[in-house]
Amino acid sequence: MARITAETANGTVSFDAAEGRKLVLTIEDEGIDILHRCGGNARCTTCRVEILEGDPGPIGEPEKVILATKTDLNDHTRLSCQVRIMDDLHLKVINQASVNGIDPGTRPEE
Repeated sequence: MARITAETANGTVSFDAAEGRKLVLTIEDEGIDILHRCGGNARCTTCRVEILEGDPGPIGEPEKVILATKTDLNDHTRLSCQVRIMDDLHLKVINQASVNGIDPGTRPEE
């Protein structure tokens, strides 16, 4: 198990997460209303998080390509739908449905 600490619009939440699972699903299952408008296909960047501490693993080509199209991101930004948990992480959830006033989107597949 890995320990995830998430900075959200409603404060800090810490929880355990199974290694190998998609980060976006563990965040959502913890009750955090993270956006994922493209259903976890690395196309929209709404599920992005800022990694504050920990190793989110290697970045794949689809994620690298879509993040390169954005100019307002830093080097620690990752798409939570593309991160498979392998380590403890401290992160900031950037987009939440309740803050943006929209539906989170189709739940990504396991």
